[in-house]
Amino acid sequence: MVCQKELLIEKVSEIYEKIASLENLSPSKPVNSLFTQLVLVCIPQCDLDIDKLSPRVQDIRSKLIKLCGKAEGLLESHFSTLIGSYENSLDHIRAFPYYSNYVKLSELEFSMLYDICVQVPKRVAFVGSGPLPLTSIILATNHLKTTNFHNYDIDPSANSKALHLISSYSDLSKRMFFHTADIMHVSASLKEYEVVFLAALVGMNKEEKLQVINHLAEHMATGALLLLRSAHDARAFLYPVIDPNDLRGFEVLSVFHPTDEIINSVIIARKTRRPIHLPDQGLGSTLSSYKCSLIFKA
Repeated sequence: MVCQKELLIEKVSEIYEKIASLENLSPSKPVNSLFTQLVLVCIPQCDLDIDKLSPRVQDIRSKLIKLCGKAEGLLESHFSTLIGSYENSLDHIRAFPYYSNYVKLSELEFSMLYDICVQVPKRVAFVGSGPLPLTSIILATNHLKTTNFHNYDIDPSANSKALHLISSYSDLSKRMFFHTADIMHVSASLKEYEVVFLAALVGMNKEEKLQVINHLAEHMATGALLLLRSAHDARAFLYPVIDPNDLRGFEVLSVFHPTDEIINSVIIARKTRRPIHLPDQGLGSTLSSYKCSLIFKA
């Protein structure tokens, strides 16, 4: 189904006004209903060019992304606490309302990595893992069963809740690590990862996200893969958009824009030897390239 742009913008604006008027974005029937409406409005293909939106709509989009990010963080925190209250916490992980979406998104991302035929990574970083690190848990459990996952989040309470979820599972607790840090202050250890995942809400606008990407380009190992989540078409009202052409220091290998209930687009790029030029910064020495020589074995 193809939407009408004017009608889409009108509906999004109406929902934005209702969301902005809420006193609290914590999970509740009114909050859940409004964000569900927003997602459903933004799913149909609309051939929307966000760069051509009026200044008023651009402002609404910017504010809406921040509200979505805040609500998503509160939702994940709520369900991490709830799920973590059970003795066998991960047996109840399907209580999270968007769990099936994360399963599909993780399968998509793994499939894209598989097609690029990199060797099975020993160490993966996930930047912006949050209190409910579903992607890391799903990948570690179902797809990358020998890989170590290093999860980075700036919020210590988010890491504490995430660690609690997996602490009673011997295999996961041995392979999942949680680091409380601003990724912009992490440098040397970034060279240790074959794959770096960048969450959709790390960098709430294009400028902030590009700062993070440029930092990763400076410090990741040559040949390592960057997998980042973006948005396309009307879904750009929900998440920041990254243009593959803006990925300086990376060779874009694969881009996928879903048309179903999976909201995020996925971009995979390889860190190149080509230097990037950042203000007052130079690209330091890098490790030799990882070889694309072995096929994933699930």
